[in-house]
Amino acid sequence: MRILVVEDEEPLAEAIARGLRREGMAVDIALNGDEGHEKASITRYDVVLLDRDLPGMSGDDLCKQIVASGELTRVLMLTASGTVSDRVEGLSLGADDYLAKPFAFPELVARVRALGRRATPAAPPLLTAGDVELDPARRTVRRAGGPIELTRKEFGVLEVLLAAKGAVVSSEELLERVWDENADPFTTTVRVTVMTLRKKLGEPGIIETVVGSGYRVPNAGPVDG
Repeated sequence: MRILVVEDEEPLAEAIARGLRREGMAVDIALNGDEGHEKASITRYDVVLLDRDLPGMSGDDLCKQIVASGELTRVLMLTASGTVSDRVEGLSLGADDYLAKPFAFPELVARVRALGRRATPAAPPLLTAGDVELDPARRTVRRAGGPIELTRKEFGVLEVLLAAKGAVVSSEELLERVWDENADPFTTTVRVTVMTLRKKLGEPGIIETVVGSGYRVPNAGPVDG
């Protein structure tokens, strides 16, 4: 999942980002409403964590802009006020969920994952290609019944390729969906990650390179029955 944290308290924003990255998410940070609006206009995020009290464009106005864009991006509002009236007001602006500060980090992760599932088309419980099975919920990969240990980035690349159901996925799209804004688009990061992923998955190979276009897993699909 690609996440944007819009929070003017930099230590809190960095702490949230570090925690979500440990959960395998790609996270960008904006420290004011204007920066958040610019990033949300350029990149399609699955979930935006949005503080209501922001310098520049307010969190309320940014929420309205995100909702008006028509994207599937989900908004989780963060605020120091946990009153019922404040929650109702935030949700009436189009926010999908609301969390008062201070919050328990496991609850934040659970809410982000729930919103992320709503931000993308429903995926089958297991993503498969031949004898390779990826479980998005448990974050496990197996081949012929045996477990395969992958890094977060390798798992993310495989998940995107399997979810594409045989369609070609470009390196640019993989970089956008699996990494964050700090990734250099001119590096060989994606190619190297695909190479190590192929080695770990073993033979016969399931990932095809489509020259000049990207990568695909031709027989990817949901589990039958």
